[in-house]
Amino acid sequence: MSNVAIITARGGSKRIPRKNIRPFLGKPIIAYVIDASLQSGLFSDVMVSTDDAEIADIAKKYGASVPFLRTAETADDYATTAAVLDEVLAQYKQQGKIFDYACCLYPTAPFVTPELLKRAFSTLTDKQFDTVYPVQPFSFPIQRAVLLRGSKVQWFQPEHALTRSQDLEPTYHDAGQFYFFNVAPFQQSKRLVTDNSGGIVISEMAAHDIDTEADWQVAEFKYKMNNG
Repeated sequence: MSNVAIITARGGSKRIPRKNIRPFLGKPIIAYVIDASLQSGLFSDVMVSTDDAEIADIAKKYGASVPFLRTAETADDYATTAAVLDEVLAQYKQQGKIFDYACCLYPTAPFVTPELLKRAFSTLTDKQFDTVYPVQPFSFPIQRAVLLRGSKVQWFQPEHALTRSQDLEPTYHDAGQFYFFNVAPFQQSKRLVTDNSGGIVISEMAAHDIDTEADWQVAEFKYKMNNG
């Protein structure tokens, strides 16, 4: 059984320039996910898919491989993650390398740990899912969300206006860290999330989506709290 870690890190970040290699508590943020992947012992190759020479150099410095660069088709703002992964797997196949399982990791996910990757892989294989990824609970019941129409507030689900929070089914969202997947079903469907996907629950402190400067500061605070 052969596994590959694919860290997707193109150079054209818009909201936070050079986001994928920006120092996070003193180390390029991509280095954290490279370290976790290597330390997990799950992968025969930990590679970075990028179109950027500087990102490639930093990735190699921290132990990842960059066996090929992205094509122009998968390096623009409109390329999907699935298209990037499909291209990587095809390029490996041209080199005679075929993998049973792969893990798509985002470079701005410094909270990923070797233990979390092992837990995801065990869940994937034991339960024969197509994909497994981390999910976090919503901090407030989404069934009791409200909508704003101008300045007027209205219930999103009026039938739950008087329902007690403890009586509502818990809901979760994608933690935005990684997708561990079975390569064969992915190549058939070209989809990471299918009707046969599984989730592993992590706490609100175990991940943070980074899209703004404020997000970056909160993520660093959380990381220090977790690893202080």
